[in-house]
Amino acid sequence: MSLSAHPAAVPVPDPIAAYLARRGYDRDATRIVPLTGDASDRRYFRLIDPAGATSVLALYAAPFRYETLSFVNVANLLDRVPLPVPAIFDHAEDLGLLRLQDLGDVTMQAHLGAASPGEHAALYRQAVGFIELLQRRGAELASDRYAPYTLAFDVEKLTWELEFFVKHFIEAYRGLEVPAATREALRAEWKPIVEELAGEPRVLCHRDYHSRNLMPNRGVLYIIDFQDARLGPDTYDLASLLRDSYVDFTEDAVDELIAFFLALRGQGGGRGDAGSARSYQADFRRRFDLMSLQRNLKALGTFGYQTTTRQNPVYIQYMPRTLRHVRRNLERYPRFGRLWDLLATFVDALR
Repeated sequence: MSLSAHPAAVPVPDPIAAYLARRGYDRDATRIVPLTGDASDRRYFRLIDPAGATSVLALYAAPFRYETLSFVNVANLLDRVPLPVPAIFDHAEDLGLLRLQDLGDVTMQAHLGAASPGEHAALYRQAVGFIELLQRRGAELASDRYAPYTLAFDVEKLTWELEFFVKHFIEAYRGLEVPAATREALRAEWKPIVEELAGEPRVLCHRDYHSRNLMPNRGVLYIIDFQDARLGPDTYDLASLLRDSYVDFTEDAVDELIAFFLALRGQGGGRGDAGSARSYQADFRRRFDLMSLQRNLKALGTFGYQTTTRQNPVYIQYMPRTLRHVRRNLERYPRFGRLWDLLATFVDALR
């Protein structure tokens, strides 16, 4: 849901026109501006009322039940953490519409281009702090009344995501056929990766936590696009943030933010056994890299899907950075030697 004003004028959809009439807006004095939305089938519009106040209309593809809508369910959970998320002002179930707080057009990705090094570092420390809070309070708030506690990154889900990469990046985007024997060899390489990740203790995860889903607005850093939250490894959101397809990090910055995260959890060393602390940190970094590899391969599948199936080429520009993340982790660990060889057959950037 990273939103920005769309330059093209489009007709106001019938559900929005019906909503404006229902709520008594003066249609001639109310502006509706289409926004560039996310990779979902939702559409977004900025509502500017006659007094100049703004909000965002999220238009779903079909009517919904407000009480069971995943966005609403997870927003209620995050509000209890508490984490800053956009307020829900109004809804119209039959029209498939939510009216949300307007956070502007500037994501953290865009904001970083004008931020000083100090501001950049402070924003990322805050974002990492949110992950620690989400995990800690998420454990305390666990309840089946919230959808994320009924879903998890298990072996089946993690494997599906890697197969999604093969289907939509290698086959659809690259236009290459994967022979049956090679497909089976890839599955053999996926197996220990997903089993290790699925076997880790599960925490509450945003699921898509990166610079395009964080929005600074009036001094507050908001979290958006959280409706797919679920349980997963404690490295998941951190890998999404620090191996972001949209932002470059130095390795020193990654190391520092991982250390900061562990310190927030009380696992950064200090007065305890220094050797044990170093061992824990080294193991966490190994698990972080494993999660990053899986996460980045899935991202490439999403980019391929958006490009070929959704005819949305905007994500092509983010493929090289994501492939660099993949290559870095393949190079780092000898256990990935066979997987590297297999992927290099189909991906030039990995040769």
